Amino acid sequence: MTESEQLLMRIQALAHPARLWIIAHLADGRRAFVSQLAREAGISRPLMKMHLRKLEAAELVLSAFETAESGKAANFYQVAPFAFPLDPQTVAAAGPHPKPGDISIHGAANE
Repeated sequence: MTESEQLLMRIQALAHPARLWIIAHLADGRRAFVSQLAREAGISRPLMKMHLRKLEAAELVLSAFETAESGKAANFYQVAPFAFPLDPQTVAAAGPHPKPGDISIHGAANE
């Protein structure tokens, strides 16, 4: 993955209120499993899992299977340590970026 793609993935992952809530909720070093986060956020488990996968793909959260208090294996999530500067120089350095006219709605080059 290029630096440009990684930057875009991180920005996209943080560009949703639910995912910002997840990061903020786990920011103090707290760990939680999917069902617990879904309950606390007031959303369905599948929707929470989708948001967590997006954050994990962007390397903003980490997950590990562990035994929950119930004795069942559960996927626990925690915030990954991250910091990335976002300023014009950082965006330029992450390039080269494709021209907007070269990007289709699905991210592939136009033909």
